[in-house]
Amino acid sequence: MPWVRFMALIAVIATVSGCQTLKKVDQGLYQVAESVSEKDRVTGQRSLSMANRSAQIQQGNAYVEKIIANEKKHKRPVNAGVNRAQYLRLVRIFDRIHKVSHLKNERWEPILIKRDSFNAFTTGGTYIVVHSQLMYDLKDDAELAAVVAHEIAHTVANHVYERQTHAQISALAGSNSARRSGYQAAFTHESEREADRIGILYCALAGYDPLAASRIWQRKYATQGNARALFHHDHPVNAERYKEAKAVGEAVKPYYRKGVVNPRSAALLDNNVLWRKNNSQTAAGEGGGVAALLSTALGAYVQHQEAKVEERRQQQQASFVKAVESGLKLESTRKANNHLLETRWRYAVKGPVLKDMVMGMYLKRNGKIERYVDHVKGYIKPGQVFAARFQLPSNLRVDDLKKYGARFYLDDVAAAR
Repeated sequence: MPWVRFMALIAVIATVSGCQTLKKVDQGLYQVAESVSEKDRVTGQRSLSMANRSAQIQQGNAYVEKIIANEKKHKRPVNAGVNRAQYLRLVRIFDRIHKVSHLKNERWEPILIKRDSFNAFTTGGTYIVVHSQLMYDLKDDAELAAVVAHEIAHTVANHVYERQTHAQISALAGSNSARRSGYQAAFTHESEREADRIGILYCALAGYDPLAASRIWQRKYATQGNARALFHHDHPVNAERYKEAKAVGEAVKPYYRKGVVNPRSAALLDNNVLWRKNNSQTAAGEGGGVAALLSTALGAYVQHQEAKVEERRQQQQASFVKAVESGLKLESTRKANNHLLETRWRYAVKGPVLKDMVMGMYLKRNGKIERYVDHVKGYIKPGQVFAARFQLPSNLRVDDLKKYGARFYLDDVAAAR
């Protein structure tokens, strides 16, 4: 790109000639770069952000403090009031993860609120909010550590304000991509992948099993499938998240000392098997301004392209799943027992041989959507009949499915190659 070469030339001239005018220009460019970006704490590369850390903490914490005030207003318990033992457990695990993070010098606080959902979140400040049901759904401390580490990683990587700044600049630039919900979901999807990688490293450094995250998503995939064709997804689907978390966990396993913080944790944050931090920096006035602007622009461009690639990938897979679904014909249903429904389907169109098929059934009960899946084993050829069995919980009978408006869908599938 000609303008890139031109700006690089300015940087060289400023460095070699010492021209005071060019130095002032470069210093001005550095200030511009500082106003719209920050150095990534993990990689050292520049990323978009119009809010400095002080503003991030102020804005992020104000949001959480409103949540806390609202809980108290409605006389709902917070922290130890929810469950003292679980709150102390959360604090203990949080403290060990926070100690090995890039923001260990900040004073953070975990917040436990009473909710019957599997969720935790951060808002870019110094709080992490955890829903009480998540504490019970996870199997052990290592799995809880994986969730806590993932949430801290979102703030470490500045995902909240990076996304906001990217959206603002894209809108000002008239980007058609940024207006699409699929693109927005894909952009967040890539942030989730990054937070997973950072969080898994934190777990290993803090002495928690780095493979715990993969077990969470493996279990989710087994019980919930992927729901890939139903909507654009801003998180990796369960099967993909399990596989990537397992690969990252295996990669960082050499840093893991069970129950002990790795004594080299500080050094490993900058240099490990996942990344090598770029700590080099050219001073403002000596080409640093041009370098900072170029780094910011390049980083934003790479993120933009990655989001577009992920958006297309999701669209292609969703289209494939929907095309296969249109060719599935329900042949019969049978109540095997009060809590087991057997269905038989025919793959009734010409198409590729299929694998990794997950059939789903959803219904609405007590105001909530419930999903049940069956992983169909083996390969399925065009014209073949196959079975899908849906095991229901003890409080739901096959005879009640019609009352709750049960519907079948194809959760996910792949073409055999």
